[in-house]
This record gives sequence, C-alpha cells and structure tokens, in this order.
Amino acid sequence: ALAPYDPQEAVLADATQPPSAEHLFGTDRMGRDLFSRVIYGTRTSIASTLVLVASILVVGGILGTVAGYVGGPVDALIMRVADMMVSFPGMALAIALAGITNAILAIMAVSWTKYARLARSLVLKTRSQDFVLAARLAGTRELDILRRYMVPSVLPTLIVTAATDVGGMMLELAGFSFL
Repeated sequence: ALAPYDPQEAVLADATQPPSAEHLFGTDRMGRDLFSRVIYGTRTSIASTLVLVASILVVGGILGTVAGYVGGPVDALIMRVADMMVSFPGMALAIALAGITNAILAIMAVSWTKYARLARSLVLKTRSQDFVLAARLAGTRELDILRRYMVPSVLPTLIVTAATDVGGMMLELAGFSFL
C-alpha cells in the first residue's frame, strides 16, 4: 500500500536509473523501483523482529520475575541457565539451526537473559517494599502479588528495553539472512 510502484514489475526501459523524483532510490537492472522493493522487503524484517522482541520480552520477563520473587533454588537454577545461554554465540546457534523461524528461536534462546536479569533485579527491589509485605500479611495469594505488584513494577522498564532492542534484533536477523 505504501510502495509507489509494484516491486515485481520490470520495466526494462527504466533499467539502472539513478535516484530521481520519479524513483527515489533509482531502479535496478530489471527496471524495478528500488524504493518500492525496499518497502516491500521490510514486511518480513519488521514482522520477524517484532515477534522476536515480543518473545524475548515475555520469556525473559516471566523467568526473571519468577526468579526474583521466588528466590532460592529456583532463582539459582534460572540464573545458571541464563549464564549458560549467554555463553552461546547467538549467530552461530542461528546458523546451525537455519531457517527464519529457527533463527528467531535461536536468537531468542540466547537473548532472553537480558530481560530475565533486568526483571529479576526489579522484582528483588520491589518485593521488600512495604506494600508487598502488607499484601502478604493480609493473606494475598502469591500469584496475585505477582500479578498486582511485581508485573506492573517490571513491565514499563522491560517495554522500554524491548523498544530500544528492536533495531539491534533487526540487524541480527538481517545478518543471519545474509549469511
């Protein structure tokens, strides 16, 4: 809808034109409008990146919140798995698995740790606040404390982090598709 020309339409008479008012990025050897092709190509990039960042946000946010709130062996287990995943180079794992879906899964497998650590630190800070202790004393269920107090304290920071990560994740996916 945004592309000024059909990205697949070849007009050999317009081949290899430089950028102009008619063709903002010029044309390729087949006479196809490069600006339209770039716009058309971003559909996959943007969709894949948003799926990747949303997945990392959800997985890392949940695991970090649980680790920070529950503590003890659960915290230790989640953080050791996070340490192990940080040691994998994401691009190497993505190449080994191949395919865009597998690339998303591979990059997600090694990138969720940032969100988990961030969520954990925010939950550790929040869980000792007086309002959380008062909720516990009032007999509020642990799941309700997580839903009412922990998630709202963690979510804004995680969303800002996710928004800033979109560009980097898009570059990672583009690098994978190049390789």
